[in-house]
Amino acid sequence: MPDTQVDMDNLSGALRRETVKKNVAAIHISGKLSLLQRKLSNVLLLNAYDALTSAPTHTIDARTLAMMVGYNSNDFDTLRASLRALAETVAEWDMLDEQGRQEWGVSSLLSFAKLKNGICEYAYSPALAQKLYDPKIYALINVQIQRNFSSGHGLALYENCYRFVRTGSTGWWALDVFRKLMGVDGSEYYASFKHLNAKIIKPAVVEVNKSSDILIEPEFQKKGRTVTDIRFLIKGNPQKAMFEIDDEDGVRNLTIYKTLRQQGVSDRLARQWISEHGEDYVREKLEYAKGRDGVKSTLGFLSAALRDNYQAPEKKTSAVPDPSMGEAVKRRTAEQEQQDKEYEARTVERTERARRLAIVEDLVSRRNPTQRDADKRLFLSGLDNDLDREHFRAHGWRSGLNATKIFEFWEELEPEAFT
Repeated sequence: MPDTQVDMDNLSGALRRETVKKNVAAIHISGKLSLLQRKLSNVLLLNAYDALTSAPTHTIDARTLAMMVGYNSNDFDTLRASLRALAETVAEWDMLDEQGRQEWGVSSLLSFAKLKNGICEYAYSPALAQKLYDPKIYALINVQIQRNFSSGHGLALYENCYRFVRTGSTGWWALDVFRKLMGVDGSEYYASFKHLNAKIIKPAVVEVNKSSDILIEPEFQKKGRTVTDIRFLIKGNPQKAMFEIDDEDGVRNLTIYKTLRQQGVSDRLARQWISEHGEDYVREKLEYAKGRDGVKSTLGFLSAALRDNYQAPEKKTSAVPDPSMGEAVKRRTAEQEQQDKEYEARTVERTERARRLAIVEDLVSRRNPTQRDADKRLFLSGLDNDLDREHFRAHGWRSGLNATKIFEFWEELEPEAFT
């Protein structure tokens, strides 16, 4: 799963040759996915990435999966429908191999998926897994950044541009290929370049530049007066830090995250563990792993400890406890209980906030461009200070500073949206 932390400078082989840079990755994922289905495919890839070529199947807790992409954790009908859509989606690649030979291939995005006992199990075809695992071919998309997108076309364009960030340009795409990437091939309406440009290209470019860590600019190639090809020039977004600051969990700033990284845990895996289990649980299992003798692989042992909830054996207490320690123990116990309650409350609050933001995102995606512009203007008119307005302009409907007002605004528009 694309991840902005990948150190592309350390890559070797084909990516470092000038003649191959122009051919970096040509995996075309069909664009006919909804915004949430596209996010689902990215989360599944993130979850599987470390074992993508070594494990035949991959698993993830279904409720965790649903929450990460903004579904109601009990909405398994929607989850089933989205998994079905991914199994019916075609991934196609057409590229040069290391020896300069042309390779074309096609595969379903998921070879199978099933839900059983609250677990989602899924797999990729071996050929596609090899292509997805190669960072020279398929860049890793940051799932934190994808949360900022409110349209499927914007996210699709970001994914297809981001993998070319090192080369500075996507290269020329025939308009038919571009329509396919955006999921509008076969539409008579979008056969007209005028409509394609006004409804797809311009809004998607604006969203990528506003919501991600890259800036893109379209260029067009004509034959006579007819536009035949499109490419996008790409550069890093100088406001990239804004997207890291907007990470509501601030995972990379946590001490436990830094400790995991010092232990050799990858960035993706460290953030995944903390997201799924919480920092206190991960810290507890890390301390347990450190205290065990004869552990050959700390990473493997820690993974098992987190999965199976390994517990340290209870220490034997003294037959005659020291009375002078009684009050101190009670105080510490009370403080710990209070901290546990506060942590649980924060967790519930974060979960509810994430659920509501996902609903807002879905509501926005259903509106046409004119309605979305009107909604933003109406909401801005109700903000009473410059700080709130500036934060909303920067972060849109994911503005944490305005979260309460955002929920109230959409609840008034859609009275039963959050129930």
